[in-house]
Amino acid sequence: MQKMRVGIGYDVHRLVENRKLILGGVEIPYHLGLLGHSDADVLTHAIVDAILGAAALGDIGTHFPDTDARYNGMDSFVFLRDTALKVTACGYRIENIDSTVIAERPKLAPYISQMRQKLATTLEIAVAQVNVKATTAEELGVVGEGKAIVAHAIAALSAM
Repeated sequence: MQKMRVGIGYDVHRLVENRKLILGGVEIPYHLGLLGHSDADVLTHAIVDAILGAAALGDIGTHFPDTDARYNGMDSFVFLRDTALKVTACGYRIENIDSTVIAERPKLAPYISQMRQKLATTLEIAVAQVNVKATTAEELGVVGEGKAIVAHAIAALSAM
């Protein structure tokens, strides 16, 4: 019987002017971007946390603290690649990623395929093993007011 592990991830960042909007490694044309120490890619951050959680390796802040100047403006795919290497070194294989981005604007459907491809390529898994969904907050709360974007993710790992 194959040993399976599951982890969950969550991230939220505020939308501000004069920042690029990057989700799942894809730059999305929009007049606002996410505020954060790195590129603030909430989707990738949630996925990193889900993978680390499944392997019981802590969280993104433990491995890539926002107090470390090396990560200022960092491409979050550096975190994703490093996380994939860490879990492989611990004897796990990434089996599946399922994620949801919650944003009132902009519409994300045109970018989901590209996000899935970039995430799968970086994690060295098939696109069929990565799911990205997008929804709105129905104009409720800070996300619904267009002031923030949230992402949730689940990762399933198996022992190699």
